Amino acid sequence: METHIFGKTDMRVSRLGIGSYKMSAKAGGSTVAEVRRLLGQALDAGLNVIDTAECYGQGEELIGQAVGQRRGDYYLFTKCGHASGLELPDWNPRMLELSIERSLRRLRTEYIDLLQLHSCSRDQLRQGEVIEVLQRARDAGKVRYIGYSGDRRAALYAIECGAFDTLQISVNIADQEALASTLKRARARQMGIIAKRSIANAAWKTQYDAGDSCVQVYAQRLGALNYDFLKDDADTIADTALRFTLSVPEIDIVLVGSTNPAHLQHNMTLLAAGPLAPSQFQAIRRRWKQKTWWRRPLRGSMAGWKGCV
Repeated sequence: METHIFGKTDMRVSRLGIGSYKMSAKAGGSTVAEVRRLLGQALDAGLNVIDTAECYGQGEELIGQAVGQRRGDYYLFTKCGHASGLELPDWNPRMLELSIERSLRRLRTEYIDLLQLHSCSRDQLRQGEVIEVLQRARDAGKVRYIGYSGDRRAALYAIECGAFDTLQISVNIADQEALASTLKRARARQMGIIAKRSIANAAWKTQYDAGDSCVQVYAQRLGALNYDFLKDDADTIADTALRFTLSVPEIDIVLVGSTNPAHLQHNMTLLAAGPLAPSQFQAIRRRWKQKTWWRRPLRGSMAGWKGCV
């Protein structure tokens, strides 16, 4: 699979990356054998990015057990900030230090390629302590690069402060705010850009987790956007949604989450098919802009999201 340089790092990454949230206990859980099969197929096909987080249930442990022996075949990204079981508050510097050590043990590795702060607020970033923890880990050789994972004002600050190598941000058919200026600012800083929630959490489905505030917001937005393609079958909608995100030129890596090897293979087929036709991509963009989300927001404010992947 074709690879490219990731921002100002020395990593040559695949355009698709594997998000591990669906493997975790929070999303139903997978066995080590299932994860080994899925990730083994991905690595054999040339995908070389695995993204996880210390708060994704047993996600880090599953990855370490499943493909730890293939460490040279992939870049390992994880996130910190919402650790459980350490008896310290979120974003406490000591908690972050302990969390990093625990992630290394769980992932069965001596270093993490990219460590990201997991959606901490702009105020927390401004205080500087959380950034300094990641910088110390990098200086100690535990981490190669540091990044920020989050959205809106905090993401803008993460770009402007100049401390981070990468930005992981929401980009999808129901969340295009970053396309207005955020991605271009990150690119101007030579930051590597990762798209999360790449198919809007499949919020067009009639059956979804009503307790998931992230999905509720996207479902409300899609109802208001009423794209023509939302009348298609669910699989075709998913294809269009993923190809939309893959069509955004500033994005280096599009994360896809699945526990089904057939779905993974299909996503690779969509990548090979290339971006959406320019007319379809622009039609989706125009529909979004007509709603003027940032000036006159509809129902479904993104403020206060905590714990969303």
